[in-house]
Amino acid sequence: MSLPIAIIGAGPVGLAAAAHLAERGESFVVIEVGEQAGASVLRWGHVQMFTPWRYCFDQAAYRLLQAAGWQAPADDEFPTGAELVERYLLPLASLPALAPHIHYRRKVVAVNRLGHDRQRGLDRKGIPFQLTLVDDTGEETSLLARAVIDASGTYRSPNPLGAGGVPALGERNAAAHMFYGIPNVLGRDRERYANRRVLVAGSGHSAFNTLLDLFRLGEVAPRTEVWWVIRREAAQFERIFGGGVADALATRGLLGMQVRTLVDSGRVKVVTGWQTAQVAMTDTGLVISDGTRTLPPVDEIVVCTGFRPDLAPLRELRLALDPVVEAPTVLAPLIDPNLHSCGTVRPHGVDELSHPEPDFYMIGMKSYGRAPTFLLLTGYEQARSVTAALCGDWEAARRVELELPATGVCSGPTGTETGCCSTIPALFSTTIPLNVTTSSCC
Repeated sequence: MSLPIAIIGAGPVGLAAAAHLAERGESFVVIEVGEQAGASVLRWGHVQMFTPWRYCFDQAAYRLLQAAGWQAPADDEFPTGAELVERYLLPLASLPALAPHIHYRRKVVAVNRLGHDRQRGLDRKGIPFQLTLVDDTGEETSLLARAVIDASGTYRSPNPLGAGGVPALGERNAAAHMFYGIPNVLGRDRERYANRRVLVAGSGHSAFNTLLDLFRLGEVAPRTEVWWVIRREAAQFERIFGGGVADALATRGLLGMQVRTLVDSGRVKVVTGWQTAQVAMTDTGLVISDGTRTLPPVDEIVVCTGFRPDLAPLRELRLALDPVVEAPTVLAPLIDPNLHSCGTVRPHGVDELSHPEPDFYMIGMKSYGRAPTFLLLTGYEQARSVTAALCGDWEAARRVELELPATGVCSGPTGTETGCCSTIPALFSTTIPLNVTTSSCC
């Protein structure tokens, strides 16, 4: 009996891979740890995306949905994460071509070749993959597959507050007052932050969303106090705000412009060149230090320092990962934030995503390792290319079918713009209203 292709994760990119395989009549199974499709997306469901609906659809998924009578949202509207799930992912996962093959509330805890650790076997391609699954009752089962597509993402594996890549001293003990990701400041988590002293760590879009929401909360809860700590030195501070009016994704550019205006207003206390070494719980609140400096106590800390792939389940596979970014070695130079942080990433597919382990691929956000520049369209192109290759259609696998919208600006270190993007224009001569809701992601 022919074994299926196993897809780990029923998020946007995992379901895109399933849609492509369904179109090709290929056997597949999708394993999802959450209770429904898009479970991880719902964790930031309150956040508006900076990509309009026309950039949110995979083409194979779109074709399957339209054939079933689905009505697509307006191209130019900007969905929230929750709307992406409700209006796109749930209808997609409910299609007869996909639904019987998706298994929820199962976590993949290990992937290996049947009876083989990573050291054994010269011709591993002929050995089935074995996935060890644990359901929400703790029962273990195994699944055999002829290939594995890991689209499990990174949102469940946030980076710590500690600057050294591990939790700062005392960080674990302060867990009750730490939030990793984008809290729903104006909704579910409102009471947690209203009229409180809040510290936000990080300089990406998650931090921007949180800062703007805390500002809006402060308009009705005026004792709300906000500190913002970032690793970059003061000389590089201007670069974090992104492309502004030069960004092809307009709401992404506006997001950075609004945060710049917020900083200029003095409503946020900014500390640059900060590397958290310790978190101390005191009678007056949480006190963080970087080894030489100590900040005043706060009540809550929001950690927006990015995410990383969970590689533990893949320990017995032969992977070729960049030692810095933890992305596939061929892809890594295109996305390494030490070189640049723009959205101008060359479309890529099976060749850039291959590993020494035959027929194993990471796609979606997980393929980017620790890099923060991922767009949904990138993941959809990856899914199309990889599934074509696994079905033996190498011409389609190596054909580029995507042109990404570019940021127009690189926010990487000074002097690294080697043709991927342009220099930062004068973006902030005009004050941007802070009461316009443009919190955005992805």
